[in-house]
Amino acid sequence: MTTRDPSEQPDITVFRGWKDAGKHVWSPYVIKLEARLRFAGVRYATDCGSPKSAPKGKIPYVQCRGSPSDSEEEQAPQSTTTTTTTTTLGDSTLIIKAFTDWGVLPDLNAALSPSLRSHDVALRALLEDKLYFYHTWERWIRNYYTMRDHILASLPYPARVIVGMLIHRNVSAMLHGQGTARFAAEEIAAFRREIWDVLSALLVESRSRSGLTVGGGEGSDSEPFWVLGGEQPTEADACLFGFIVSVLICTASPDSQKVVRGFPILLDYAGRIHDRYFPDYEKWTE
Repeated sequence: MTTRDPSEQPDITVFRGWKDAGKHVWSPYVIKLEARLRFAGVRYATDCGSPKSAPKGKIPYVQCRGSPSDSEEEQAPQSTTTTTTTTTLGDSTLIIKAFTDWGVLPDLNAALSPSLRSHDVALRALLEDKLYFYHTWERWIRNYYTMRDHILASLPYPARVIVGMLIHRNVSAMLHGQGTARFAAEEIAAFRREIWDVLSALLVESRSRSGLTVGGGEGSDSEPFWVLGGEQPTEADACLFGFIVSVLICTASPDSQKVVRGFPILLDYAGRIHDRYFPDYEKWTE
């Protein structure tokens, strides 16, 4: 599918949970969504927002002024004028799907073979349906106070304590029901490292296939390479970039950060994408 003419694209605001203009935020899903928009050169604004205002009750969500459709099931349309509609969309995956259906974003996986498409889906599932819960456990259980004080920084201290306790209780129950919290800390750490080890090996192969040298450099050697080894990114690249950067900037995940920094290929992969598509954003410390 071809993308719409830029003059016809809706005005998009991405609500990221924090203001922090010019910086990545801790949520891998926010980074994933922003990367997906920037891969296509789609302009957007950012704002803080609140889960209470989000269609799915979570960050990120977007508002699109002048959207081409207000009939999707997951939309919350609000009439702003007689000719303009503001549509609210929630969940990073559903937002990307809606934008692709509207022609705002290209279908990155359209040209993939069935085999590569299944690999792309599997990589995203590994990150979003497995690694995410290990990271959530590390942040909200192992490093609770750091996570609480960052997430709830806008709340005065007494309210922060109470709301933090409620979030901790809900997250603990969720992780126990999901299964992650039933494992010992050492077992979770081993599961987490195994995932990063596998992803690192895949990226080494992909970089080798691209012909780029280690660490980037002048000219084409500074260009990004992609996780499936192709010439263009796929959906898995936006997702993987989001998870790597989230770990690198989150002070509530020190163990994961140490693991990720132990794989130079992860830093090279994320660094190339950041330098190409996020030159206006503050970069993590190497």
